[in-house]
Formats: sequence, structure tokens, C-alpha cells
Amino acid sequence: MRTPRVALIGSIVVLLAAPTMALAAGPYTLGPAVTASGPSPFAGCTAGGDPDADPSPINYLNTEVEPFVAVNPTNFDNIIGVYQQDRWSDGGSHGLVASRSFDGGQTWAQSFAQFSVCSGGNRYARATDPWVSFDSAGRAYQISLGIDNATLVSSDVEASTSADGGATWSAPVQLISDTTGVHFNDKQSITGDWRPGAGAGKAYATWIVGSLPGAENIGPVGAGHSFAYGGQPVFTKTTDGGATWSKPTTISNAVVYVQGNQIVVLPDGTLVDVGAMLFKGSGIQPTPQAYFWTAFVSKNGGKTWGAPIKIAPLGTQLLTNPDIPNPTSLNQTIRAGDYIPDVAVDHATGALYMVFADGISTGFDHVKLTKSTDGGKSWSTPVDVTETPPLTHSFNGTVEVTADGTVAVMYYDLRSNTAAPGLPTDVWLTLSQDGGATWTEQHLYGPFDMENAPVARGWFLGDYQGMAAAGDDLVAFFSVATSNDQSDIIAIRANAP
Repeated sequence: MRTPRVALIGSIVVLLAAPTMALAAGPYTLGPAVTASGPSPFAGCTAGGDPDADPSPINYLNTEVEPFVAVNPTNFDNIIGVYQQDRWSDGGSHGLVASRSFDGGQTWAQSFAQFSVCSGGNRYARATDPWVSFDSAGRAYQISLGIDNATLVSSDVEASTSADGGATWSAPVQLISDTTGVHFNDKQSITGDWRPGAGAGKAYATWIVGSLPGAENIGPVGAGHSFAYGGQPVFTKTTDGGATWSKPTTISNAVVYVQGNQIVVLPDGTLVDVGAMLFKGSGIQPTPQAYFWTAFVSKNGGKTWGAPIKIAPLGTQLLTNPDIPNPTSLNQTIRAGDYIPDVAVDHATGALYMVFADGISTGFDHVKLTKSTDGGKSWSTPVDVTETPPLTHSFNGTVEVTADGTVAVMYYDLRSNTAAPGLPTDVWLTLSQDGGATWTEQHLYGPFDMENAPVARGWFLGDYQGMAAAGDDLVAFFSVATSNDQSDIIAIRANAP
């Protein structure tokens, strides 16, 4: 939810080799674009306001942003997608909603776990950073960050499960809580164990616990300029279907700030956590060389983790509107998860694929992909998998591997923009059937006008979007701006050729 201060300090420009763009897969046959969200179930709720904030936060009623999606491995027609409902301009939402489908994505119905006051919880007024995943037995796991307002003085992480495909959700289990303001929790994710038999009842959660050592002895000005912030990635797991969770433990013992953590499970049970290393060390002013995409590996179910592995330099760029190349406010830019990677594993081979946004010499983000075939120990040179023009941004990449080994990457880009008013934005799908050597791109949705999106330090549809494999097929689950600070969630099923 919070963009670390260090992420705004400079950018690394990295020249990366581009792959040969050849016909490698597809095109997939696209089903209709279905609106998977509905009217807000929290329309009458007044919780979450912040009278002390200046300016006062805006609540965008009936907006849905930051979606994620999962497909039930025991029933490919059962899909659950989660998202923020009624986004606040300064962070979080009225609550998290779960849309479910039992017909492969043709129709959707909504439910919700009691993560926020608006959704029946009794701890925090706002909820944010939704994520959902299935284990191998078909149990769904959902996770939430609870906050009262954008200050993150108090926060917690909670998890809830569903045994009926998302129709109902268990009472949330609190995984961590901090009410002192010394620490803040942020950017959680949850991963069900997909391994047939071995994965039943197992799931893994990770997030950061941020803190400033000695904060109680540092004045506001000093704290605001300190480079001693730590963002420790932490880990917890369940082996009984979400009834109980292990005590959260740190993944790294060093003073680091690792944002956007996400865990994947390899066929042999190895856990790999990827994230953005935004800086290391305490009290040392960070340099661009300290920013990199990183991986941690655990061979014993998360009991211990190896040292951080450097995947690639991190060099994200500000997502500027082509019509406003020199913005005077973040509200004239696109806000997206440029420091959040996405990762997927080939269930048959164990190959790992990670995508992230990275700026090239022109200063424009493009979605790039890197691959590991040795369990995350080493990674290939990142390649640009898009056909986005060099002087145009692509962003919010998400990656998935289907049952037949097709590697799919979905992303937004701005190639349709012209001098006319508005900011046309498209959703694209690119596919590879040869392990990422060659790619072919197809248009998935759009264009829509990004300038109609809700404003939250920029036009905001989420720090990430969702895509999941349904056997050989794919389910795309993303947010689009509609009109006047409004947005909906769209689902499209892409059927393999």
C-alpha cells in the first residue's frame, strides 16, 4: 500500500536484450469480456474517513481496483477473483470483495470475508492489497491488510478461507498486528500449495514489517530524511487449511527493505520468494546499485532461507502521461506497482518465470521477463516480451504457465495514445510455447481512457492485476477505467488453440 521513499530516489537505466518476436503460440480464442464486479455491497458504510487528513480523502464508491484471480485445480470452471471495493484516494478501500464463477467465467456472483468494518469486521476501517490462491485440494485462501487510514500507524494482516468455491468465507485469522506505530505491515501475498496430495491444507503468506530503528528518538524531520528504514520480509504458513498459522518469522536477518514479496512452490516443495530489494543496510544512503530484483530460497518449508539472490538490476521509471511529459504532480501520472514483480512456475519442469517493469535508455518502463531453471539460484538475462513502442510505457505485467507449458504475460500499455484528449490504454497478452525463446502478442481489451480512473497519487487501477491458468486455458482478470473516476473488473477467458 505504501510506496517507499527510496523508490522515488533516482532510477536505474538498464539496457536489456530484446527477444526475437516470432509466432510462438496462439493466438488464443478470446471469450467475451464479462464484468466480474457488481454494485458495492458497502454503499451505506461511512467508516474509514480521516477528519485529520489534509486534504480530506475521497471515497470512490462503486469503483473496483487491484484485482487478483485464482482457478480451482479440482474444478477449472470454479474461479475466484478478489479486488478492492470503493477505493479511498489516500489508501485502502471500504473492503475486499470476492467474485466467484462456477461456469468458467461466463457469470459471476459476489461475496466477502469480514476483513473491514464495512464488511462486518471489528478491527480496521479499511482493507487493501487483496490476494487469493487455491491449494491442491480446492480450498481457497484470501488475505488482507487492515488499516484505519493512510498513516499506517496501526495495521494487521488477516487470512480467510473458503471450502465452497468462494460462496462463503471463514472468520478471518489475524496473522500479525501492530498498534504502536513502531512497525507497519504492507504488501502481503498468499500462495496455496498446488502439489497434488502433498499440497492439501497448505498455504504460505508473506509481507513486509517496516520499521525505523530508534524512531522514538528521532524528530519528524530526521525521520522523514532517514535511510535507516527496514522492510523485513516475513513468512508464515498453515498446514491445516488455514485454521492455524505459524508465528511469523523473518526471511532475511539483514537490515533490508524488500517490497512486493510473493512465494511460489516448486514441484519438490522448495519455496522461492521474489521481491524488490529497495535498499540494504542501516544508516547508509542508498545508491542505484543497491536496487535489484531478488529471490530467497527455502528447502525446508520456510524454516530457514538462503541469502538474497540478485536476479537483475531494478530500474523502474515514473509512468508519465505522454500528453504531460513533465508533470507537476503525481496526480498527472499513472500509479502502478512498478516495484512489484510477478512470478509463476511450470508445474511439470519446475522452471520459474518472473516479470517486472524496467526502464530502458529512453526512460520508459517495459515489461520484461527472466527465467530460472535451477530453482531460483540463477536467472537469465531479462528480455522485453512486449511489442510496446520504445517511447511508450508498458506496466503491471503478470505471468502464468498453463498445463501444456505455454508461458503467458499480460500487461497494460499506452501505444494507442494520440494528441487527442484522454489517455487510451490497452490490455495485451503475449505467449510463448518454447520456454520464453520467442513470443507472439495479441490484443486482449481496450482501449479505455486511463484518465477516467480513480485518482490516488496518480490514476490508479491497482499495483497489480490477475491472470490464472485453467488447464491449457487462461483467465484474465483486470481493472478498467469507465467514466468519472470509476472502474470495473473485467474477466476474459482465453481458450488455447
